[in-house]
Parts: sequence; C-alpha cells; structure tokens
Amino acid sequence: MGLLESVNLAMAEPNPYKKSMSTGINKRPQPGRFAVTAPGPRGQGQAGALADDFIGDPKHHGGSRQALYAFERSDLDAWERKLGRELGNGFFGENLTTSGLDVNGALLGETWRIGDDVVARVTGPRIPCSTFRGWVGESGWLKTFTAEARPGAYLSIERPGEIAAGDPITVLHRPEHDVTISLVYRALTTERELLPRLLAADEYLDDETRATIARERVRRLG
Repeated sequence: MGLLESVNLAMAEPNPYKKSMSTGINKRPQPGRFAVTAPGPRGQGQAGALADDFIGDPKHHGGSRQALYAFERSDLDAWERKLGRELGNGFFGENLTTSGLDVNGALLGETWRIGDDVVARVTGPRIPCSTFRGWVGESGWLKTFTAEARPGAYLSIERPGEIAAGDPITVLHRPEHDVTISLVYRALTTERELLPRLLAADEYLDDETRATIARERVRRLG
C-alpha cells in the first residue's frame, strides 16, 4: 500500500519558455480535501481532474487520459541527490506526490484506489516538454531526465470522489502483461526498437501511440 504525500496545485503564471502562454508547472502542496472528477476528452470542459489546478497548455496536456499526474517522492529524493538542490513536492509539476508505490513499474491499465472513493487508472508516462526543461533549469535536463526512464505516470479517473494528503493508495488490479510506465517511456523516446512490445497492452494504448508503433513498423520494413 502506498500513501498520498501531498496534493499539489498551481495558479496561472507567465510562461517564459513558451510565448503567449501561461503555465501551471509551479505546483505546490495544498491542505484540505479536493474533489476529483473525470474531465472528459482533451479540449472539452475541465482540463484536469482537479478544478482548482491550472493547466497552461490544454491542447497538449490534460483531458481524460491525463487527468492526474503522479510522481514518487523517492524519485524526487534521488533527483535531489543528483542535482544537489532541494525539490519540494510538486516541483516536477505532479498533482500527486506519492510514497511507497512503484509508479514507474506500474502497468498500463493498472488501477489504484486513492482514499476511500477515487479509482484511477494508469494510462501512460509523462513526456517532458520545453516548459519542464526551462523550469528545472539544468543544462541538458531533458536528456538527463530521459536517461533515467522514471517519468512518473498519468492517470485517468474511473470513479470520482475526494482526496487529501495522507490518504492511502491501494493497487486494485494489475493487468496480465508486462508493459510498464518505464518501458513505454523508453520505447517512445530513446529505444524505438521496444515499440512492438507495447502491443501486449494494446487495449490500454492511446491512438497516438498505436500510430507511432505503426509508423515504426513501416519504417523498419521499408
């Protein structure tokens, strides 16, 4: 069983890394209980599962498959040691900072119960963007982050409810395949030869990933 260390939210701030945009990457732990809802398809209605959280680029972030973003506190601790600086909960832009979970070893389609009510499904890894690179401010950051292949996981909402820091997180179900968050991330970034392995979890893949697999198959056959 894991633990929800904090629920992290952000207000809109100017984004110096993308012109004409605001950003919500500066997420910080917030007290209290928060309603979690299924936001629906990207670009329609609420951007994420937490109404009080700002998502700066709803064209590429948020929506039903990216309703919440979870990152493990032990991974933040490891980055603190590597970078030699303090990284508070929420610093990587995660809504949920967890402990006691193997977030990057989670399987696509795996379901978690958070607190008493909320059920969330693991949908895929976070792919870092230019805002994340600029926000962290380390030379070669995207390459460094990618090499670790521990990107954290996006979640969809299967059952709404309320959550708060201190809530338990229980893994309810793990599908019978071996496609983890880390494997998906490696396949989509630095190890394209792994893409065919993702088809073992085909029912949990999004259309974009299926298209990427198809393109890679054509490229290799061509």
